[in-house]
Amino acid sequence: MNKRLMLNMRERAILTSMPFMAALGPQALARMMESVVVNHHETRDVLFREGEAARHFYCVLNGYVRLYRLNREGREADVRICGPGDTFNEWLLTAGDTYPCNAQAAEPVTVARFDLAKVRALAEEERDVARAVIHCLSTCVRSTLEVVANDRLQTAPQRVATYLLGHCPADCTSASIRLPFQKTLLAGKLGLAPEALSRAFSSLRQAGVTVRGRLIQISDVSALRQI
Repeated sequence: MNKRLMLNMRERAILTSMPFMAALGPQALARMMESVVVNHHETRDVLFREGEAARHFYCVLNGYVRLYRLNREGREADVRICGPGDTFNEWLLTAGDTYPCNAQAAEPVTVARFDLAKVRALAEEERDVARAVIHCLSTCVRSTLEVVANDRLQTAPQRVATYLLGHCPADCTSASIRLPFQKTLLAGKLGLAPEALSRAFSSLRQAGVTVRGRLIQISDVSALRQI
């Protein structure tokens, strides 16, 4: 189900603080906000499919969206998991006329949708928007390189450890973390099959990591850093 909504104060704050919007001047920001459409999707709703004509890029305001590819046999592979504040499809602002992957609501999700054609036209008129597009594309390239490097250089337990350490409070010796989503989504986010994620968690027990549903206890943060 796809419902069109009005922006609330929290969602407006998320939108205006995302990197693409944060650097815009008042005039350019106002014109960008005029083009925003907010939609709500239920779990497993498909936002778009690979190969469809590309008309929008998105910012997640609430919930999580899976970007994934399918092979000929119907096997799915997650490309990215997008949460609140994340944008996707912005690379289509400069090239590409079809969506390169599928997008599905992993849970009830609210997204802001931008019309690609309107933003391209706006970038021709507003220098701030043109600069924001360039910055956004640069960020996409850097993050993609980082993901590829981690996939090549880190083992599955190391990927999980890096994720957990990134969510530990600074200077803590132990920590308790609650995943914001199901472990199947974490597996996709880290580029792992669900069974590979389970094996990785099992191997991290030696570093004091215990898992109970979404709750993850880390008894020795320093040991986890040594993985």
